[in-house]
Amino acid sequence: MFALSIESCHDASSCEEDTKLRRSLYGTIDIQYFAVGSMSASAARPYTILSIAAAVATIALKFAAYHLTDSVGLLSDALESGVNLAAALVAFWALSLAAKPPDAEHQYGHSKAEYFSSGLESALIVVAAISIAVAAIDRLLHPEAIEQIGLGLLLSLLATAINGGVAWILLRAGRRLRSITLRADAHHLLTDVWTSIGVIIGILLVKWTGWLILDPLIAIAVAINIVWAGYRLMIETGSGLMDEALAIDEQTLILDILTRYADQGIEFHAMRSRQSGSRRFVSFHVLVPGNWTVQRGHNLLEEIELAIVQALPHTHVTTHLEPIEDPISWDDQQLDRSLRE
Repeated sequence: MFALSIESCHDASSCEEDTKLRRSLYGTIDIQYFAVGSMSASAARPYTILSIAAAVATIALKFAAYHLTDSVGLLSDALESGVNLAAALVAFWALSLAAKPPDAEHQYGHSKAEYFSSGLESALIVVAAISIAVAAIDRLLHPEAIEQIGLGLLLSLLATAINGGVAWILLRAGRRLRSITLRADAHHLLTDVWTSIGVIIGILLVKWTGWLILDPLIAIAVAINIVWAGYRLMIETGSGLMDEALAIDEQTLILDILTRYADQGIEFHAMRSRQSGSRRFVSFHVLVPGNWTVQRGHNLLEEIELAIVQALPHTHVTTHLEPIEDPISWDDQQLDRSLRE
């Protein structure tokens, strides 16, 4: 058992010695093994450039629509697009960091960097909602007529179409690449789409009914909807940071693979899982007859690990081999082994 004190080195020689010590204890980090997660983040990064371009375009269109109509509803829509731009920039940074390969200080890679993006985006969503509510309350107290509705709505519809198309692309890419950053950006854009549709409907109702109060009321409803979207995103971010277990269907898939070996007299226990950005981590103990050779046990573990990785790509599997006859093998299932009686 080694007790390694990990501290920052202060000069070149101490850094070199520290690196040698790490390698002697941990071995050279297998960059290729974790490269899938890094490649996933690298593949996701170009989509954030698309999101940035869409945000710039929709900001210009929506603020133009607001200046033409003087509608607080369209102002709220434009402010949310500003949040989209900030979120897209943070997403680009987060995915750039997540794409870095593992190193001596981050031996499991940098995939959790994506949660910085989704966490900040949820906070920005709340800030945008507050800004919208403040503007809407002021207009509620001081109603004003809406002008040049036709051209203003045309610009808003064009911006909505851009957001809808980009959101669809990001959502598909996010699911394919298992990127919470892209999924968060996509859901935020979809929220923006529904916000825009609600604002457009509200402005048309103002035109048809003459009820100026509808404009700020719709803006307030938009703010509430945005807060709800931010809350859901914050919950998902928190789950990732708290090492939430894999989804039930994925855990079931792993258990189905392990069940295939039951007729060989092999047992499994202490299975744990977590997800980190685009990567999955799974560990469990494999109990085999004590008279097996090390080579036979090793071959079995390789076979099981490969089957799981093939079924669930982007998964890192850690196994621990134990003799099934040894009572101690059945007494180490707790997370903290010091709690064994």
